[in-house]
Amino acid sequence: MKKSKDLRIAVTGANGFVAQNTRYLLNNKGVKLYGISRKNFSNYKSESKIISPDISLKEISRKLKNCDALIHLIGTGKLTANSTYKSVNLDLTKKIILLCKKSKIKKIVYISGLGVSKNSISPYFTSKYKAEQEIINSGLDYTILRASYIIGKNDPLVINLKNQIKKGKIIIPGEGNYHLQPIYVNDVAEVIYNSVISKKFSNIILELVGPEKVTFKEFVKLFKGKRKIKIENIDLEHAFHTALKDPNSNYGIEDLNIMIGDFTGNHEKLKQLSGLKFKKFREILQASSLS
Repeated sequence: MKKSKDLRIAVTGANGFVAQNTRYLLNNKGVKLYGISRKNFSNYKSESKIISPDISLKEISRKLKNCDALIHLIGTGKLTANSTYKSVNLDLTKKIILLCKKSKIKKIVYISGLGVSKNSISPYFTSKYKAEQEIINSGLDYTILRASYIIGKNDPLVINLKNQIKKGKIIIPGEGNYHLQPIYVNDVAEVIYNSVISKKFSNIILELVGPEKVTFKEFVKLFKGKRKIKIENIDLEHAFHTALKDPNSNYGIEDLNIMIGDFTGNHEKLKQLSGLKFKKFREILQASSLS
């Protein structure tokens, strides 16, 4: 196994939430980083910045020659005028696989979604499953991490709840009895690092979940704390209707699909394989400024 200071690792989606935290950890370990993004971002002194709006294979591959691994963190859970689930989650993954082969990168780490399977019917889950299959059949050494809600400072769920609090009310679709299994972003970064350096993570799909399960309504109550903010339950059908007609609704269609999917995973397997001590989400909420 190479020492951290001898490792060369590329990270796509460098300015994203998980990528920023992963790059921070890797940089602290002395890893030689290659940050790749379609938009400009702040890089570390020893990090090579690669900005490529269309992820140009010719432009990037020569810069990544013989990197030890690529961590693929570009993805989308929302449709926009310029991107679809297929174009970002699937087609771009195909391009990243070609980039790995062209650059002679043998290892890829990919963040997928908890609940993704061959029986998935939502466009988001289907695109993620097909991306997984492309990676599995690529011939590359892979680690696919099916993630639950990844929480930390400025994660999407926290930002959503904070924005609702500013408006004076938090909306809970349905009764809120469906479960989350949140995992701390710093722990995620450690798992990603282990996925690169340990053969235990070779050619495997793992559920990236935290040590505790919690219903959404309980999570909201804990997040709200002592603040006098109203919590309102709305009918699920109404929530889906609102998501369809309003792109700025509190919850998008796929947010709702993930919530009511009630997806949980096997934390013990992740814990045993990684040897890490994972933070409980209650500790994270209490010990930080998340809420």
